[in-house]
Amino acid sequence: MTRRRTPRTSVIRLTTGRTARTLLHPYGHREPVLALDFGAICVLVTTKGPVTADDLTFARQLAHEAARYARSIERTYRATVGDHGITAREAAA
Repeated sequence: MTRRRTPRTSVIRLTTGRTARTLLHPYGHREPVLALDFGAICVLVTTKGPVTADDLTFARQLAHEAARYARSIERTYRATVGDHGITAREAAA
């Protein structure tokens, strides 16, 4: 990923949980929409018009980073799960 040219002015943190989900809305004759649904907040990711090479690059970067995120979550989860499939915190309770 290239370095950002303009500084960030704000950051929005959306935490996952039981109700968080992702949905792909593939439309046959127009650009697809990826929805990141967090219950009260839904983020829609799409292009601003006909799909360009830049859109394809972004989609590939998104897929790559999402796969890295999933692997990191899986690794962290496995590290916290005890022998009986419960987290160390649950076992201590």
